[in-house]
Amino acid sequence: MMRRRRRTGVILLLLLATLGWVWHATQESPEASGKTSLTATQARATLVTPPPPPSPSASPSPTATPVTPSPSPVSRPTGRLLVVPGTGRVYGSGPLQRYLVEVEQGLAENPQDFASAVERTLGDRRSWGRGGVMSFQRVSSGPVAFRVVLASPRTVDRYCAPLNTNSYTSCYMGGRSVLNQQRWQSAVPWYAKDLANYRIYMINHEVGHALGHGHQNCPQRGARAPVMQQQTLGMQGCVRNPWPYP
Repeated sequence: MMRRRRRTGVILLLLLATLGWVWHATQESPEASGKTSLTATQARATLVTPPPPPSPSASPSPTATPVTPSPSPVSRPTGRLLVVPGTGRVYGSGPLQRYLVEVEQGLAENPQDFASAVERTLGDRRSWGRGGVMSFQRVSSGPVAFRVVLASPRTVDRYCAPLNTNSYTSCYMGGRSVLNQQRWQSAVPWYAKDLANYRIYMINHEVGHALGHGHQNCPQRGARAPVMQQQTLGMQGCVRNPWPYP
């Protein structure tokens, strides 16, 4: 009898111990479950939520492509004179003066542009035609009264000899009004800001020699310089003037 009671007591104790463990586990499981669920939720959030956008940064300024200026044409004169082709219209109404234009091969200047400049100058009413005194026409062949030439300084010296042009000035020699390309490009200090009129002066002055006109001096200080004055060498107190009949 005593043994049965002891067994029963032991069984009861075991039951109580088992029930106590179950109760303890039940009390602990919600917290543990909650921790597990939160961790899983956090894990899902980490996977689903996109990462924050990167902080904006200034876009790099586009690098400007450097503009390389076109190189200026380089003169490589050969010493050979070439006739500019073409025939111009007759300018004026007086006795006709036919002429042709030559440009040294290898110069930077466009031959047609130079020929056009000569035509415009001699066709102007302020030039030697003077509204009927004579007329001018550019041709490229046949007999001519004179030739207008653009040449490098060294070639000018050769065609102007025995005159001493020192690779600086222009001249009229042997039926040619020879214009110095260096002066054509850069003029002289007192014409530095008026290159267009200096070129007109060059043409009119050297063609003036071809037409029989000699050099003149400045008549008086402050007067308009005669076109046959050597304005390339100085103004002698006169003011610039590129025309025979301004």
